[in-house]
Amino acid sequence: METTRQQKIARLIQKDLGEIFQAMGRDNFPGNMITVTKVHISPDLFLAKVYLSLFGKNEKQELLEHIKAHKKEIRLKLGNRIHNQVRSIPELDFIIDDSLDYIENIDKLLKMS
Repeated sequence: METTRQQKIARLIQKDLGEIFQAMGRDNFPGNMITVTKVHISPDLFLAKVYLSLFGKNEKQELLEHIKAHKKEIRLKLGNRIHNQVRSIPELDFIIDDSLDYIENIDKLLKMS
């Protein structure tokens, strides 16, 4: 169960990372769309699991590795945005959110029956 503080920080990180990916997308991830679907933050606020929905010309796993390669740059930009709201900037752990693929598969199966 997340505390109110965790929920507020998670929403803040989700909003700011969405804007960061939108700004970085043109230069670092051309032809791809990255959406931050949800963020879970640890109780000590030192680790944020960031779930990403990835669309584009690159393979999802390849794009995730490219994002992980830019993790320090992304965390720095996040830190510049939220440093007044938190004591320390959490480590970012990027995870592919495959819930949309799962929903699409269920829809496909339901239409077949």
